[in-house]
Amino acid sequence: MAVYHFSLLYRKGKKNIMRFEEIVYAFSKKLEAFDCRLSSLDHLWDIYFPDQDGKWHYLHVNKYRKVFYFTWLTGDDESLKVEPGKSVKILAMMDRRSQSVDSFQVGKWGPLISSAQKWLRAVKKDWIKANKQVLMNYPLQYRYGIVPHSLIRASLPDMYRLDKELGKAGTARFARLMEDGYFVKTENTQVPSMTAADYFNYCRIAYIAGKRKNDKVDESLSGREMYILYADGRHEGLLDIDENSEQEFADWVDGKHPKRSSGGHPFEIKRGGNTTHIDLSVTRPSHYQKEGFKVELRGESIGRMVETIKMYLALQKANLPVTIANPEAVRKRLLAQDNIGIVPSYTMLHRANQHFREEQDVFDVLYYDDLGRYKRRIKPFITWDPVPVLKSKNG
Repeated sequence: MAVYHFSLLYRKGKKNIMRFEEIVYAFSKKLEAFDCRLSSLDHLWDIYFPDQDGKWHYLHVNKYRKVFYFTWLTGDDESLKVEPGKSVKILAMMDRRSQSVDSFQVGKWGPLISSAQKWLRAVKKDWIKANKQVLMNYPLQYRYGIVPHSLIRASLPDMYRLDKELGKAGTARFARLMEDGYFVKTENTQVPSMTAADYFNYCRIAYIAGKRKNDKVDESLSGREMYILYADGRHEGLLDIDENSEQEFADWVDGKHPKRSSGGHPFEIKRGGNTTHIDLSVTRPSHYQKEGFKVELRGESIGRMVETIKMYLALQKANLPVTIANPEAVRKRLLAQDNIGIVPSYTMLHRANQHFREEQDVFDVLYYDDLGRYKRRIKPFITWDPVPVLKSKNG
């Protein structure tokens, strides 16, 4: 199939749009001659290629049953929904609504498809040479990688540091607890019985200890009053049970109390988003153990980590059994023994650490361009994710 000059297609008119659709259909058909990945019923292709000006692009194609979805990851927030021989629609990424292609979209997507089509021919001709070109030239700001946190900390003086925010004494104390095996002893993390009043006392200590500069925490209030004031508010009946009854609290935790509702966030003691709030949860130690309770703090986002650690240290100092989510990871983050994730510039930082495997110890991320003038110093220490190899099914 010849490469069409899409400057001719930029002119308004139904004829140009129809021609564009025909070219997209042909490209979809040619793509099926190349190796793909499988995810359940989905067929997936990752195409890295340069345009006529040498600018690199990443086109992700997902075929589900007979429908193709083209996502231009280095482009904007639109995708193409392609039903070969039937229609090509523009799919908005935010609300997933589709609409017909117009001349403006042809002007954006036409040159991209043309360049991708040209690249498929180059891969078919010499797939090793083409993939080597991707490996050597694909921009680093579009790639995933990991780098030791200690190197970032030593290189970027203005970077936010958990250890400095917490302070030397707090950092040393938490590290020492972890090193001494404090968290593996059940008497330090579990209580044999508990009431709602006990829980609110935990909350009061946590609120006071985790107070930030702009927070106004009235220390004259009781734990219950603080919970009403600062927690999420959807308490699922926790405020309605007898706060001095061990049995009622146990029934409430087990979901057996008649006043226990659902759909709330009773343990969200400090409000925030899906990943930026702080929980103080009370659960049974395991699914099979119906005696005693495990009390755990969780606030793992970079913006709530220090606040959560301060809460934990205050509760521990008060001799109240409590643990913190993933304490080994907390120590690693404080001492810069974890890794920082490098993520593509087209990716949102929010939740971007979820791209990395658990054993990679990535809790915080940044963009390659955030390294600024230290790129040359840090680049040799970055371990990059491999770039997928594209080849035809016949080699």
